[in-house]
Amino acid sequence: MPSDPRNVVSFESIDAAYATFIPDGTSIVYDGTQIDGAAVAIIGQAVSLSAGSTVQLTNDGDGVSGKLILVESDLKCNVQFEGFMRLPGGLAAALTVGKRIVGATGASAARGFIREVNTATAAELGRMAGRIIDATDATNVIVDF
Repeated sequence: MPSDPRNVVSFESIDAAYATFIPDGTSIVYDGTQIDGAAVAIIGQAVSLSAGSTVQLTNDGDGVSGKLILVESDLKCNVQFEGFMRLPGGLAAALTVGKRIVGATGASAARGFIREVNTATAAELGRMAGRIIDATDATNVIVDF
């Protein structure tokens, strides 16, 4: 007998929306030898706007614009900017359910991670986005944009 689908909690792709952006060419670079056009280490990471229509992997305290899905050979990239998504929590990042997020760094100052907003830092309040739905697994934090 198949398992009861009500026993499976999943938010994947609910209200998902995607857009095409230009990768910054520094933190997001096309690599035709890789699946999804970029190193596995950056696909699925958090991105922020760096210039008009251009995205980069997030730095600490950046506004999060979405999740990097794919990098194309024509130097465009696909970003999920709306709906439920999984993003990686930063190194020792505070990740509290219900809190808004900003960019963070990972091990060795790697970019593309998230953490909860520091409400004592005024600049972060203007950049915060989304909200944490489940942080049980800090490498796959469920966020709703």
